[in-house]
Amino acid sequence: MKIFSNDIGIDLGTATVLVYVKGKGIVLKEPSVVAVDIYSNKIYAVGEEARKMLGRTPDAIQAIRPLADGVISDYDLTEQMLKAFINKVCKKRLIKPRIMICVPSGVTEVEQRAVIDAAKQAGARKVYIIEEPIAAAIGAGLDISRPRGMMIVDIGGGTADVAVISLGSIVVSRSIKVAGDEFDEAVVKYIRKKYSLNIGMRTAEDVKISIGCVYPREKDISIDIRGGSLLTGLPQTIQVTSEEIRAAFEDVVIEIIDEVKAVLEETPPELVGDILEDGILLTGGGSLVHGLDKRLKKETGIDVYLADDIVSCVAKGSGIAIEGIDAMNDPTHIYYKR
Repeated sequence: MKIFSNDIGIDLGTATVLVYVKGKGIVLKEPSVVAVDIYSNKIYAVGEEARKMLGRTPDAIQAIRPLADGVISDYDLTEQMLKAFINKVCKKRLIKPRIMICVPSGVTEVEQRAVIDAAKQAGARKVYIIEEPIAAAIGAGLDISRPRGMMIVDIGGGTADVAVISLGSIVVSRSIKVAGDEFDEAVVKYIRKKYSLNIGMRTAEDVKISIGCVYPREKDISIDIRGGSLLTGLPQTIQVTSEEIRAAFEDVVIEIIDEVKAVLEETPPELVGDILEDGILLTGGGSLVHGLDKRLKKETGIDVYLADDIVSCVAKGSGIAIEGIDAMNDPTHIYYKR
């Protein structure tokens, strides 16, 4: 009986995993982190509990991200993480769930197979794969079946996907391993180089969220940062401004802008005309860096707008897709069925 089964959509992100359950919406949002004993391989914590251990564990216990740049870097830990999240969501169900998992548009066959196998080992009855730009468009409420060009720029933690969609399929796409994590790393490198201060990735992320920008703010703001001095080895506090962080982000944002321009250059003229009329849709948590929409508009001359549910957009799209898959005559048209 279907009442005992769940259909699940999963945004398997480098930084965060979001789970959509049929009929309930987004029910889980947790960091993609696993805390493990490196000697016994015992799992101590998964998700938010494991994230709190980042940079705070003894040598024997490591808080690890099992995904890197949008794909699986540690198969066993990814399987354990998925199993924990699936069990948390499904609890005691008699029938295993069908799962729709999002992957970057540039994923290889080997990487795709690793995701499918990990989900099956974690407890899936059947696994479907959907590319992130398509899931993002569906989650944003776009009608992807129309013969009209739509440009999606989905920036997550590990990858940025730029795609043009028409008639339910991707016409042109590019996926680069430059996204939210690279903004964090840019902060770490800048602070280390200019102030000889060593800070962690969590502190860098806080800086990015608090004062980070890629377009001038109306008013320059600042934040205090604590870390360890590379000169004395002692704790030190410094103050940095949003303009400093904007300079630190410049190389990262240029790479993303260049990919957007490259996709536009490869897009058929008729579809470019549609995009000029409708604008570019920004999705993904990495798109929340202050001023990214304004910077993209300045560089391309095209209106840019943020999805309403920007962080959960991809997971929502995967959930909507799995909900409607039984009604599709040919589910392989949009999804890779396995």
